[in-house]
Amino acid sequence: MPTLAELLQEHSELTGADSEWLHLLVGDWQLLSDLSFADLVLWVRLSPVQWEAVAHVRPTTGQMVFFEDQVGIKATRVRAEILEQAFAECRIVRERDTEWGDDLPVREESIPVVRQGRAVAVITRHTNLSMMRTPSRLELTYLATADALSRMIAAGEFPNSSAPTGLRRGAPRAGDGVVRLDYDGVITYASPNAVSAIHRLGWPGEVMGGSMSEIVTSVLRDSSPVDEGLPLVLTGRQPWRTEVGSRAAIVTMRAIPLTEAGQRFGALLLLRDVSELRRREQELLTKDATIREIHHRVKNNLQSVAALLRLQARRTEDEQARAALQEAERRVGTIALVHDTLSKGFDETVDFDEVADQGFRAVAEVAAYDKRIERQRTGDSFGRLRAEDATSLAMILSELVQNAIEHGFPADIGGTVTVDVKRVVGVPGAPDVLTVKITDDGVGIGTERRPGSGLGTQIVQSLVQDLRGTIRWSPAEPHGTQVTFTAALRPLKG
Repeated sequence: MPTLAELLQEHSELTGADSEWLHLLVGDWQLLSDLSFADLVLWVRLSPVQWEAVAHVRPTTGQMVFFEDQVGIKATRVRAEILEQAFAECRIVRERDTEWGDDLPVREESIPVVRQGRAVAVITRHTNLSMMRTPSRLELTYLATADALSRMIAAGEFPNSSAPTGLRRGAPRAGDGVVRLDYDGVITYASPNAVSAIHRLGWPGEVMGGSMSEIVTSVLRDSSPVDEGLPLVLTGRQPWRTEVGSRAAIVTMRAIPLTEAGQRFGALLLLRDVSELRRREQELLTKDATIREIHHRVKNNLQSVAALLRLQARRTEDEQARAALQEAERRVGTIALVHDTLSKGFDETVDFDEVADQGFRAVAEVAAYDKRIERQRTGDSFGRLRAEDATSLAMILSELVQNAIEHGFPADIGGTVTVDVKRVVGVPGAPDVLTVKITDDGVGIGTERRPGSGLGTQIVQSLVQDLRGTIRWSPAEPHGTQVTFTAALRPLKG
């Protein structure tokens, strides 16, 4: 299904600012739907007699009206006339006669969406009248608040562009807890869930008729930091959001000032107890910090092992033993590099381009101490890899680059080693395929350069199999050697 932005671009001539206003509205209109116990449909004007639905939301507090999604349908002639009237006159229009749909009596209202004094779209509100009964005080408060928000939409006073975006998880909704405040911030109504949230904060007394500011400040911990926006939320003066933490609970609060003709007469306050949610988030943060610390310690231990191997190699007189120790030191250092990168991240994935460049540079500098070797990397980026793939891939690159420099270029003769990368993103459910070509312009494949049964070759072939890939050696043009291997990467978690 196309997005709202695509529908607005395709079916309307609205400016970017008008489209953004509708996005703000749709981002917040679940609240209006829940308070109204009604479906909402957003219509854009194609012509004076033609309207199309571009968004639809159903209430979570009552029975829906439309089982089928309304996005994409065209308005009937009768409905188009009412939409046009609301659009042209910038006022709420209610149909005189009850509509019937699927044998259900439905009341329909058209609410113009006004921005800077002119209508840009129209919302229709569809209420299922078959469930109507003597309303409770909660329902009466919900409906009165919904009507106030509807009038604000028709006056261009809602949504509020200054309201914060990008909020943390746990944003309160109508079902979580509703509090109505008067002009002075006194509670005129609180839903049962809201009363429970306030009591969990530690307030033991009556909620109705109390000052929200006095109630909350009385339960705040003396040592807890206070959000500078807290007074504005508790009095309903600004469309803001905050969190209040006491010894017993954490409650998130969102204020929506209610206005009439530009004058604030009260506020809607939404509350939600997020104590358990914040506790789980803290557990995840602690777990992430622990994992990073483990990787940091593993890196330190591996570097200590590499240092010990380096010391032992210096004290070893046998040339073959010294070379073997130096190879072991390099391999341990390569693994340590991966753990160092993991210790700086927030998950078990690695941005492998940094690892590859550091490893490439380190191996080239050590192996080419007596010759001038140019190094370059071409093609795609490696991208992010799972930790297990990153370790195997780092070892493969290290071994192949080391082999290309040591055996491809005789002493005092330089050249170039190129690493070319191609990553093909797999279809959903299939792994990404990584193809890496390591090419040198050295002496080429001869009898001494063909892959044999050495430890380095065995390590590379074993790791390529672990990555479910293949590897082959071939001559390069005009001279040199090219090693090509593939790897089927494990999908990233999440």
